[in-house]
Amino acid sequence: MLLKHYIDVTLPFLDRGPEKAQVDRLLAAAEGRFIVVYGRRRCGKSRLLQECLPGERTVYYAADDREAPLQRVALAAAVAERLPGFDRVRYPDWDALLSRIAAEAPPGTVLAIDEFPSLVRAAPELPSLLQRLLDRRPRIGSHVVLAGSSQRLMRGLVLDRTAPLFGRADGLFPIGPLPAGWISSALGLRTARAAIEAYSVWGGIPRYWELAADFDTLDAAIRELVLSPLGVLHDEPMALLLDDMRDPVQAASLLSLVARGAHRLSEIAARVEKPATSLTRPLQRLIELGLVRRDLPFGSTVRDTKRTLYRVADPFLRFWYRFVEPARSRLAAGQVEAEANRIHGTFSHHVGSIWEELARASVAHVTAFGHRWHPGSRWWGPGLDRAPMELDVVAESDDGRALLLAEARWGRNVDVRRLAIELRRKAAAFPFAGGRTVHLAAWLPIGRSTRDIKVFTARDVIRVLR
Repeated sequence: MLLKHYIDVTLPFLDRGPEKAQVDRLLAAAEGRFIVVYGRRRCGKSRLLQECLPGERTVYYAADDREAPLQRVALAAAVAERLPGFDRVRYPDWDALLSRIAAEAPPGTVLAIDEFPSLVRAAPELPSLLQRLLDRRPRIGSHVVLAGSSQRLMRGLVLDRTAPLFGRADGLFPIGPLPAGWISSALGLRTARAAIEAYSVWGGIPRYWELAADFDTLDAAIRELVLSPLGVLHDEPMALLLDDMRDPVQAASLLSLVARGAHRLSEIAARVEKPATSLTRPLQRLIELGLVRRDLPFGSTVRDTKRTLYRVADPFLRFWYRFVEPARSRLAAGQVEAEANRIHGTFSHHVGSIWEELARASVAHVTAFGHRWHPGSRWWGPGLDRAPMELDVVAESDDGRALLLAEARWGRNVDVRRLAIELRRKAAAFPFAGGRTVHLAAWLPIGRSTRDIKVFTARDVIRVLR
């Protein structure tokens, strides 16, 4: 089937230029190439394929959960669009089907199988059969592209040393969320503040942006897509977890607890009434999938487990578990408007937490005080005066001679002078400041720098995070 039949394209192609250039180069080779594209669902894997695959010589097949004989018929029909008559034969097994493709496909043909893990679940022998096909690539000149949303299965198929396809990929392309800076152009937002608020709900997932673009306001999109039991994204978190977690119920419980304020391993374990040691692996799996993040204060290492905090990394999941999951019963009873009104009361606090993270992410992309900076971190702990202290942003300059200390505030009327006084007090007590020049900054929705403090605005953040 032609790829364009499967994809409803409404957004421009955003921020995948390097990946497209590499895929184009591989598919232009005279010898056959093996390309693997994987990542979280709705991040744009199929869109990347649409932009890269040469339509006139591509066989594209989107696998599903049907039994293997039915999928062989469907794949044969897709091949018949390039090789007329290919589907007039009944193929008793995958070996017969793949062998004929290898024998009759013209040089330069691209066999692209999307959602490959679904096909492997129906036909576990496929990786070994594909290995044989791939080993013949230099002679037959055909390319193979595999894509899938199950990151666990895709990595296992090509990165596990015991897997038949291990070591054979010419290009591995993990496709993740887009940076926040692209959401303005995607949704046609006129202000940087609106872009930050939209990103705090949809994160960097292009398909969420496409869905939200159909609505005039963020409020309307949240009500219809997320809060309504009929909304496309109402049950999205479980769909994500079913792709990659052996125990999605446990994973959902962990995400719920972390999103609602249980950030320490001991606290999470107490809430689920399980030993902390039993949660280490599932939390690590969520971290590998990009759904949870491990926070450490500036200057600490991963071995400092007592100071580790866990946070939901994905903005959409943080929004969903904070606002939707606790209200599932009320939403099912039709109280969508009432819940939308409740969200208004604390939405600014939610946006503020995302704003802090965007501030830290933007540090490495700005030049300030004559320095380039390492990525920002949080810091919390006792100051030199032994009083507890927190800083939203701490970053070290590339040459290690300077520190940037900053706060991130999402309020509309922040007193910059008072904030500068507070930061100077914290800088004097900061344990890592000794022997280095300390510079002060603030991340605010709007504002102007003063002699005492440099201000980065929402417009600055949206500009650099592209």
